[in-house]
Amino acid sequence: MAKCEVSWFSALCDDDYEFLGVPEPRLQSSWEHCRDIALQAESLGFDNILLPSGYALGIDTTAFAAAIATWVRRIRLLMAVRIGENWPPQLARQIATIDQMLGGRLAINIISSDLPGETLDSAPRYARTVEAMEILRTLLNGEPLDHEGAFWNLKLKPPRIAPVSGRAPQFYFGGLSEAARDAAAKGADVYLMWPDTLPAVRETIADLRARAARESRSLRFGYRVHVVVRETEEEARAAADRLVSHLDAGTGARIRANSLDSSSAGVRRQAELREAAGGEYVEDNLWTGIGRARSGCGAAIVGDPDQVLAKLQAYQAEGIEAFILSGYPHAAEADLFARHVLPRLDHGPLG
Repeated sequence: MAKCEVSWFSALCDDDYEFLGVPEPRLQSSWEHCRDIALQAESLGFDNILLPSGYALGIDTTAFAAAIATWVRRIRLLMAVRIGENWPPQLARQIATIDQMLGGRLAINIISSDLPGETLDSAPRYARTVEAMEILRTLLNGEPLDHEGAFWNLKLKPPRIAPVSGRAPQFYFGGLSEAARDAAAKGADVYLMWPDTLPAVRETIADLRARAARESRSLRFGYRVHVVVRETEEEARAAADRLVSHLDAGTGARIRANSLDSSSAGVRRQAELREAAGGEYVEDNLWTGIGRARSGCGAAIVGDPDQVLAKLQAYQAEGIEAFILSGYPHAAEADLFARHVLPRLDHGPLG
């Protein structure tokens, strides 16, 4: 198998549990808790760590990224930015500054968000995101900007501060709607998918490759999924069942509805998988029960080390080059994955 990037997840958005749906103060989003997850991921050998972002949940992502950049020495940061909440020229300066602090180890997860308190229809919201990516890429490439669009009219020189490479960091971006797919084809570097069946993954990759080709571009592909790995399949399935053992339907519904993207096409697809499987396994080792208490990424690879490795390699065979993994609690599951699976993967940061 070709080399792949293997990332972990720091729970900035109040998404860490021993039992899904049962908040614990020690696992709530805080500087100390999320810092410790990031430092552990680095010490365990992960290549990158996703720093998620949500307006209503947890702590601020950009502030956290700047702080943790002074602590980590090797790992990359994948910083999520919510486009609806940012003015692109200022965001470009923030990205360049944090990239300098990291010695060039920053990547950006572009989120096509609304401005909190406002709602924009899907098509114009993604059109705004495409404009933002164009502005960011131009300024971060050190080029003068002369942009006339539907959302911004800007004529600017690039900021003096620039990324270490002199080029824009990689933009990771996800979304299943037609508008989201077109936005990815026009402006992203890495298209991120949430869990799905292997045939659906294959179909999505083919579709996005064709859309990017029509824009005279190419895309790489990433996959965001939870993992539950134990020494035996029986132990892994028991751990998965334990994770949802204190969850009732009402609590799960409230958690799913609390997300700002709870009505997106991607979220609907996760719900379809869960309903098709009855909250169980939609295909070998892909468990949808975790989606009972999550709006977004709603399935987990569950199995023994050989099964989890085989599942990841099956995705690689379809064209996935980057994995963003997580588990519950995040620190404990990171240790288990790093012990049982990570040494068996040929992995490293996406070049």
